[in-house]
Amino acid sequence: MEYIYAALLVHSAGKTVDEESVKAVLSAAGIAVDDFRVKALIAALDGVDIEGAISKATVAPIAVAAAGASAPAVTVAVEEVAAPEESKEEEEENAMAGLGALFG
Repeated sequence: MEYIYAALLVHSAGKTVDEESVKAVLSAAGIAVDDFRVKALIAALDGVDIEGAISKATVAPIAVAAAGASAPAVTVAVEEVAAPEESKEEEEENAMAGLGALFG
């Protein structure tokens, strides 16, 4: 993640996102730079509209927050479903004990 953050920092500074600039940011942060990872990141970002990707990513948390509002109802439903599972587990244990009696 540090490599992506470094690229975003370089981009937000208005500089060209290239190997040297990403390495400089990582080094300044005290992170040991892996040249292969930097090259892979720069190759992956080739032709990517970073501003467009950022704007698409900022829309997603709104949908997640809206889904989070219904979480209490889901919790209640899960608790109601969990109770019958306990009895099913007891039934399975009893069935396994019965099968064990056949073999031993």
